[in-house]
Amino acid sequence: MPIDMKRNLTMLTDFYEITMSNGYLEYGLEERTAVFDMFFRKIPDDGGFAIFAGLEQLIEYIKDLEFTEEDIEFLRGKGQFSEAFLAYLKNFRFSCDIWSMKEGTPVFPYEPVVVVRGPIIQAQMIETMVLLTINHQSLVATKANRMCRAAEGRPISEFGSRRAQSYDAAILGARATYIGGCSATACAIADRDYGIPAVGTMAHSWVQVFDSEYDAFKNYAQVYPDNCIFLVDTYNVVKSGIPNAIRVADEILKPMGKRPKAVRIDSGDIAYLSKKARRMLDDAGYPDCKIMATNSLDEYIIRDLLLQGAQVDLFGVGENLITSKSDPVFGGVYKLAAVERDGVLVPKIKVSESIEKITTPCFKDVYRFYNRETGQAIADYVTVRGETVDDSQPITIFDPMATWKKKTVRNFTAKSILTQVFDKGRCVYELPKLDDIRNYCADQVAHLWDEVKRFEHPHRYYVDLSDRLWNERNDLLERINAE
Repeated sequence: MPIDMKRNLTMLTDFYEITMSNGYLEYGLEERTAVFDMFFRKIPDDGGFAIFAGLEQLIEYIKDLEFTEEDIEFLRGKGQFSEAFLAYLKNFRFSCDIWSMKEGTPVFPYEPVVVVRGPIIQAQMIETMVLLTINHQSLVATKANRMCRAAEGRPISEFGSRRAQSYDAAILGARATYIGGCSATACAIADRDYGIPAVGTMAHSWVQVFDSEYDAFKNYAQVYPDNCIFLVDTYNVVKSGIPNAIRVADEILKPMGKRPKAVRIDSGDIAYLSKKARRMLDDAGYPDCKIMATNSLDEYIIRDLLLQGAQVDLFGVGENLITSKSDPVFGGVYKLAAVERDGVLVPKIKVSESIEKITTPCFKDVYRFYNRETGQAIADYVTVRGETVDDSQPITIFDPMATWKKKTVRNFTAKSILTQVFDKGRCVYELPKLDDIRNYCADQVAHLWDEVKRFEHPHRYYVDLSDRLWNERNDLLERINAE
């Protein structure tokens, strides 16, 4: 569901989308069919792949697209728009077709992750929200997946609401972290709205407000005997925090037939302190009491802690996750790929002196090749839409940036990975449950080679173009150069 069903986000668009749309109408182009692609050029943190997320919110936005009287009066007051255009907006009804990757899909640079085809004003008008919605959640889901892989199966809870860039970013960021693999959130509204398990125990202020740490733990245990997680670093983990947690477990919880769930360490040398805490808890008869680590963690710190033998069972991660602090921008772009002329889609290309900024023209589809024996993903293959891929025969693919790099793929299955979401403005996609998206993401990541999942210098997963698409691109470039 959207964050706020009552909020109209139609005007959450860059102003030039509106000025261009007015211009299209002036020149009689409002019904001209155009095709736009969303894609990205760089994986955050120089990783091997990104996680696609945010589709549900994009769908809800498009379903609610309409310009209110207040919107139209605001635009009239700008003094830049024709009355014919304002009348067009008053009767605006979305009628585009949209194809998209499924949420949770591992995605790679230069392949379309969202494709929009329809009247150019409509396709242009949604650009900002396509990018805003997909860029944000894909960024956070990608970061979450990195951290969850670093934790090697240990649960990670998202604790970043207070450091997120806005309340929307906190709520939808929690959603994205869950898709990426996190098991819980500290954000209560994300539990209410999306069913992400909300967790939390005590802050240092709880411990400080009582006369002693022992009293703080004892009072908490009496209120929450079934969910006791003691924050043990307010004063001294080894000298007081763990001893007081053990004492309360012995004196309060045991007589009730209860056990402490965990202790949380939020400062200091986590590797050293967790080892000491583990021994103390085990010796006291609480080997089932887990140890949770928080305190400005990221995937590298988590990985290093485990390499150092830290006795940590679960992690809580805040600002480095919810803001993707190390690489906080997902650079998705939205580019024109084709325009209809006389009933035929004419390919369009943007040329640049920087080869990575030259776009790929045409109305396209994307296939993922899977090895039939191992099930592992081999490469993605971008085609002109309507091309067939015969996976019963070997196929030679090549690197579009370095065409001499070729590979013949055999014994593979080709699957189209773009799914139709809207058909002439009507949503034809059944939104999956969030848990299903999360499980799908885990399954799809498992189909990637470990070399692609390395944090440093991952193996490059290739996104190749079909011969036909490559020729279309080259022909356009040569024609433009000749002109």
